[in-house]
Amino acid sequence: MWYIPPMLLAGDIGGTKTLLGLFQPGGDRPEPVVVRRYTTLDFDSLDAMIAGFLKEAGHRQLDAACFGVAGPVVGGTARLTNVPWRISADETQERFGIAQVRLLNDLQAMGYSVAVLRDEELAVLQEGDASPDGNGAIIAAGTGLGEALLHNIDGRFVPASSEGGHADYAPRTDREIALLRELVRLHGRAQNEMVLSGPGIVNIHRFLHPHGCPVVQSTELDEADAPAEITTAALERRCPQCVETLDLFVGAYGAEAGNLALRSLATAGVYVGGGIAPKILPALKAGGFVDAFRDKDPMRDLLAAVPVKIILNPRAGLLGAATHAADIANA
Repeated sequence: MWYIPPMLLAGDIGGTKTLLGLFQPGGDRPEPVVVRRYTTLDFDSLDAMIAGFLKEAGHRQLDAACFGVAGPVVGGTARLTNVPWRISADETQERFGIAQVRLLNDLQAMGYSVAVLRDEELAVLQEGDASPDGNGAIIAAGTGLGEALLHNIDGRFVPASSEGGHADYAPRTDREIALLRELVRLHGRAQNEMVLSGPGIVNIHRFLHPHGCPVVQSTELDEADAPAEITTAALERRCPQCVETLDLFVGAYGAEAGNLALRSLATAGVYVGGGIAPKILPALKAGGFVDAFRDKDPMRDLLAAVPVKIILNPRAGLLGAATHAADIANA
């Protein structure tokens, strides 16, 4: 009798791009068999994307599936924040005949990757002194801003979702207060991801360039391209205001990561994910991020002991979803 190994379906569903993958359980973490990247809005629904993926990959019997989605998940259903999709775990399970299907917030899914990430997939910003029985936290700026808590339960991180990216932006300096006023003038309210995201970088850039930028014409660029143009100009020091844009972003990012560490008492570590951090690693390592992370008297000493690490694996969200799919397949 032939042994048929379990097959897992995982997805990282973002506002801009989506990764789908078939995985098999591995030694320390699931091993990818087939992975494909899609532009999210090229499809009318997640189920339509899954159908195309399975046809391309060769339809197989699936033991479990887990999808991290960019939005809140309530009762096994999600409406994505920046994508006009409604996703139902029960409907996907029935349509594709999958034994078990779970929907998670995308940062919650990424949280499941933390325990299986390898040393070379992490860059250390602050070594700290990790508490083995402490909680962790994860924050990730990309198309939007995601945050999740990593509760330590019996020595294992159990991620819990949040919508902290939509919480109020908290400025610390006169420059940031002026940015807050401009965001409130334009939008009626300033939330974290209006600063800490790709579009947030564009917002900061426009605020600091009231008379236009000689290097990056961000108002004429598609917003998907503008953040990379701006941060590249800043890293190459081709424009003082672009440098200031990146400095302000890095400081605000570190400050919000520190806020999250305090709210979750993340003495086991804070992990910084998302697509932006690896691309601006030199700026994150320059010191402004960690300075802002720690600058919270009377809790400075507590935060100085919190390890802070950048996730370099661009598929961490997909890996986390596959890891949780393996967990539920074995439950």
